[in-house]
Amino acid sequence: MSHQQFKDRVCQLVARIPPGKVMTYGQMAALSGSPRSARIVGGIAHYGDDALPWHRVVNKRGGLAAGYPGGRRTQAMHLRAEGVEVDSSNIIKLAKYIWWPDDSQSEQKSRHDKE
Repeated sequence: MSHQQFKDRVCQLVARIPPGKVMTYGQMAALSGSPRSARIVGGIAHYGDDALPWHRVVNKRGGLAAGYPGGRRTQAMHLRAEGVEVDSSNIIKLAKYIWWPDDSQSEQKSRHDKE
């Protein structure tokens, strides 16, 4: 798969994350066909289309991104506006807010839940 194909898959996936839910960089990488490319997903998010809901992408521990435009404070503000609880350390409870696109990813979901 080319970098452009991977980027397109990531962008299509982030566009589908519903308000009030999040996905992790690693989760998006795996669902886009390259499980070890979480950092690349981060780069795509950092330079990606501003019209996409990148504020709904967090790290594997539920942490917000320092590189988000406006920093963690702005990402937290956007998530809170959608009803996501963000603690004072800029962490969310993944178990409560994680979103999976469909049940066909159950194997990847069970692996992620074990982390």
